[in-house]
Amino acid sequence: MWKQFLSKLPRTKSSGGGGGDSGQCSGGGNGNPIQRTSSVPAGGGGRSASTIKRMSSAVFPSSVVAGIEPLVAFKDVPSSERHNLFVSKLGLCCAVFDFSDPAKSSAEKDIKRQTLLDLIDFVDSTSGRYPEAVIAACSRMLAVNLFRVFPPSYRSGGSSSGGGGEGDEDEPMFDPAWCHLQLVYELLLKFIGSNSLDAKIGKKYFDHSFIVRLLNLLDSEDPRERDSLKTILHRIYGKFMVHRPFIRKAVSNIFYHFVFETQRHNGIAELLEVFGSIISGFALPLKEEHKIFLWRVLIPLHKPKSVGVYLQQLTYCVTQFLEKDPKLAGSIIIGLLRYWPVTNSQKEVMFLSEIEEILEATSMVEFQKCMVPLFRRIAQCINSSHFQVLMW
Repeated sequence: MWKQFLSKLPRTKSSGGGGGDSGQCSGGGNGNPIQRTSSVPAGGGGRSASTIKRMSSAVFPSSVVAGIEPLVAFKDVPSSERHNLFVSKLGLCCAVFDFSDPAKSSAEKDIKRQTLLDLIDFVDSTSGRYPEAVIAACSRMLAVNLFRVFPPSYRSGGSSSGGGGEGDEDEPMFDPAWCHLQLVYELLLKFIGSNSLDAKIGKKYFDHSFIVRLLNLLDSEDPRERDSLKTILHRIYGKFMVHRPFIRKAVSNIFYHFVFETQRHNGIAELLEVFGSIISGFALPLKEEHKIFLWRVLIPLHKPKSVGVYLQQLTYCVTQFLEKDPKLAGSIIIGLLRYWPVTNSQKEVMFLSEIEEILEATSMVEFQKCMVPLFRRIAQCINSSHFQVLMW
């Protein structure tokens, strides 16, 4: 279909500079900013919207793409037709390309990239409510592009929260398709956060199934993707209040699976970072559901060998609970003593650091509840053969 489409576009003479193709990803850098270039129609040497419509009408039937050519610029259609054009462009972006070969389908990749930029700019500038057809088309395009099975290399070898030690610093893997994925994630973030999206309609399309598949993507080895997902998950949690209990339960299940079954997951730190913000918004007095999350999820997360990878975020979550209810301090310390790493000196130093931070927020009444077992553990640390434990 794409070859048919491109064959109908008039060829332009290439400039003498020989610049790189903007549809290809540059090297695996860390989160390069999105570069916006002129849209495809503008580069056609004075081609009118009607000319473009004639060129691709045979390839994109009106019944498929809402009756408007996807390469037409939003400014070239009346405002009453812009939502239809938006749906048309979304349909074009449902094509997914193979980035294992940078030279393959480079022109098509560039067309899709420019179309994604047009979509993002439209979401940024629109003010009216999105019709349900627009929301449905957008959720479908996002699902087609984002939800995928990671290659086997993602499941083997080192993992940022995997079975290695705390000091594992494997080189991160960067997805070669990031130059498209980055734009799709930005579109999702802006679309969810837009005031034009009615949450009552949006919840039907950004539903439990969508959220679960989005959470599964947090196992990506690309840190840029996990960072984008972290922001989007927080935005979804804020937008769709009806989904909040389900999100908390789904994230808890990921933690359970990690702690008690696999001890391998790349996105534990990001999930904890999101939960740190969620915990800070809990109303007082704390619900029993939230306390159960502390006992059954946060405390057991101290068990895996890779706790050092996400300890900072985990400690923040625990201290957020303490700020909400200082009476939890004694039972938190008892819980940490239950998972004390008696044969791992590096983890022992980490636990001592966290205990110190918790004690700063602990009242004397709560301290007395855990004083005896805590001092017994400290006495054993004093007799440790590891110099870092002794120096603490």
